[in-house]
Amino acid sequence: MRLIKSAREIDLMRKAAAVATQAHIRAMQFVEAGKNEYHLEAEIHHEFAMQGAKYPAYSTIVGAGDNACILHYTENNQGLKSGDLVLIDAGCEWQGYASDITRTFPVSGAFSNEQKQLYELVLNAQLAAFNVIKPDNTIKQASDVVIAVITQGLIDLGILKGKLTDNIERQTYRQFYMHGLSHWLGLDVHDVGNYKIDGQDRPLKTGMVLTVEPGIYIAPDADVDSKWCGIGIRIEDNLLITQSGHENLTLAAPKTISDIEALMSKKSG
Repeated sequence: MRLIKSAREIDLMRKAAAVATQAHIRAMQFVEAGKNEYHLEAEIHHEFAMQGAKYPAYSTIVGAGDNACILHYTENNQGLKSGDLVLIDAGCEWQGYASDITRTFPVSGAFSNEQKQLYELVLNAQLAAFNVIKPDNTIKQASDVVIAVITQGLIDLGILKGKLTDNIERQTYRQFYMHGLSHWLGLDVHDVGNYKIDGQDRPLKTGMVLTVEPGIYIAPDADVDSKWCGIGIRIEDNLLITQSGHENLTLAAPKTISDIEALMSKKSG
């Protein structure tokens, strides 16, 4: 019952996604150097409340600069600097149902060259996963696609060395992409439901809702060219499995570089 959503539950989850989407847009328009991570957290929570979603679905993450490389960073108390990216993982609860969105964007409103290259890699990995997210396929299939795209991209950028197959076999990518791709979403942000049945990966079915959230996190002290260090990026959307494929409930939250930079050029002050 928790795993397969009814039409009424889907309506509630669309609303939770829409409110959280507006909060992320508000944060993109509000951000500027000299403000603090907690200012962005406050803007997001204010938008939730003003639209009737009184509670966040989980502890909001606002990680700027190096903090974006900390997976479950919730201190949210550091200043925002021009030239840095800020990663926001925030969702609201609407009548008991959770949304869960992550967007990463530049404090200054414009991505640097290195930020662009890594961002496009994460986005391409997510879009590749979307092609696999449909009935009867599995999260594992989507995850394998993402791992291949990210690993090849890191090789192309010189961050990893060697052949794709060797890197995947040795899991060298895990120093930069160390978490799973997806989880069920519903009454909890990490909702109930087995991921395997009798030892086999569970096939996706119409009515399921899940996250798709690839990322790349290059620690400040990583043994790579320093131009990459301290960049953390995650892009997360909420997908409803439909008969023909999926519906992206959080599509309206800008995530292409051009859309983000265009939105951020219209600052709300």
